[in-house]
Amino acid sequence: MKYEHGLFIYNGTAGNEHTEQKLSQTLPVLAKAIKKLTVIQTETIEEAKATFEAYAEDVDIMILLGGDGTLHECVNTIAPLGKRPVVAILPGGTCNDFSRALGMPQNLTQAARAIANGEVTDVDVGKTDGRYFLNFWGVGLVSDTSLNIDEDQKKNLGVLSYFMSTLRTVNQATPFKYKIDADNKQHEGEGVLILVLNGRFIGTRELPLPTVSLDDGKLDVLVIKNSTLASFRELLSMNNPETNSQQLTELTHFQATSIKVSTSEEKAIDMDGEIDGTTPDEITILPHHIPMVKNPSGV
Repeated sequence: MKYEHGLFIYNGTAGNEHTEQKLSQTLPVLAKAIKKLTVIQTETIEEAKATFEAYAEDVDIMILLGGDGTLHECVNTIAPLGKRPVVAILPGGTCNDFSRALGMPQNLTQAARAIANGEVTDVDVGKTDGRYFLNFWGVGLVSDTSLNIDEDQKKNLGVLSYFMSTLRTVNQATPFKYKIDADNKQHEGEGVLILVLNGRFIGTRELPLPTVSLDDGKLDVLVIKNSTLASFRELLSMNNPETNSQQLTELTHFQATSIKVSTSEEKAIDMDGEIDGTTPDEITILPHHIPMVKNPSGV
């Protein structure tokens, strides 16, 4: 057996008609790798958080059948603890961005096999004032997009709703003034989007930033100045090893471990797809803070 005691937690209210099928695709595979597997169904995010807290110090592994929102709450519950179990993700949400960053298959049975056979890596965690994020912190276009999402559309169209919301938001994007203090260096100007990245997937799309890593002890800061085709062309060029970030005109990119972001007007903050707080904000990184299962063949 790979693990002595595991917790399997799933939301019994989300996609109810498929829950039985999801469980039958995953539990038999996981049971072979875990000696004692506790299965708990939750109905609210508060109940899920209470469950994470109750079991965090007693299990070797927590397996979440859910999306980025469930993972975000799990991380915020266990990150402050002295003993943190291994966390594994079964993709059960709309985008499943962080599971993609870990190379996990998006097919549930294959993801369960990857958890049973995968490697454990200690991933970095971003920290703000009492809150934590795994994937990204953002203001501007990204938080405006989250605020613009039509919940009925999200339910029916899933990932497409994010893209439709982004298209609506891009047309309304107004640049704002910003000041970023990062590792004792100052950056200021105007932009429509500021992202502080630990993962490289947003809305299922992989950002073309080769320097982004889950376990390098650094955060990548990306500022997009205008919502124009030139900005997005420049962003796509960053996958080219010959691109010199010092010569970029439409965006700014650098790495840092301690970041303070101020904006000319108060901007809503999006962390891992959840709106939480407003600018100004200070961000630090906790290196190698939470052990997570990754799929080595998919990373």
